Amino acid sequence: MTTLALIDYGSGNLHSAERALRAAASLAGSDIVIDVTSNAGRVARADRIVLPGVGHFADCAAGLRAVDGMTDTLEAAVISGGKPFLGICVGMQLMAEWGLEDGKTPGLGWIAGDVRRIEPDKGLAVPHMGWNGLVLQQDHPVLKNLGDDPHVYFTHSYAMVPANQADIAATADYGGPITAAVARDNLFGTQFHPEKSQRVGLRLLANFLNWDPS
Repeated sequence: MTTLALIDYGSGNLHSAERALRAAASLAGSDIVIDVTSNAGRVARADRIVLPGVGHFADCAAGLRAVDGMTDTLEAAVISGGKPFLGICVGMQLMAEWGLEDGKTPGLGWIAGDVRRIEPDKGLAVPHMGWNGLVLQQDHPVLKNLGDDPHVYFTHSYAMVPANQADIAATADYGGPITAAVARDNLFGTQFHPEKSQRVGLRLLANFLNWDPS
């Protein structure tokens, strides 16, 4: 039995993410079992891992670290074990070394770089909320078959600024480029919400469910 752990640490849009993952499993032709859990042991046994996140970086980081054994389990399963990992919104931001919202807070340190407040040109509002087009920077399996001019749903005031441009999988133009997705090895993250991005989001999630980064 193939399982996906959707991590519950008090900071994610779990119901929407779970529904979208179930719909994506159907689209992908996968019989994967989705386990919504705050239990580190169950995360360790899962074949794939999704970390959602809504809110402030510091609050989400504290929430994740408050779950007994979770950060050590993620390090072992994802970084040492190579299991496919998807971070969504703040779940993606937590992959960075540091978040600069509400002071300087350490992240998981998987992607070199910081999470900084976006500063768009042209007087555009912050937070960045609504639909925006993706500009693909990598020919990545998780980004396949999204259609012409794919648009996805954002709601955020901070975004990751990777130290290595090669880690940027997609950008969006919001008064200048912002990081919309990152990818390296078995890691993938989206600043946007695939669970709110309708057809494009479901295709991306289905791609993740079928992705073999080994």
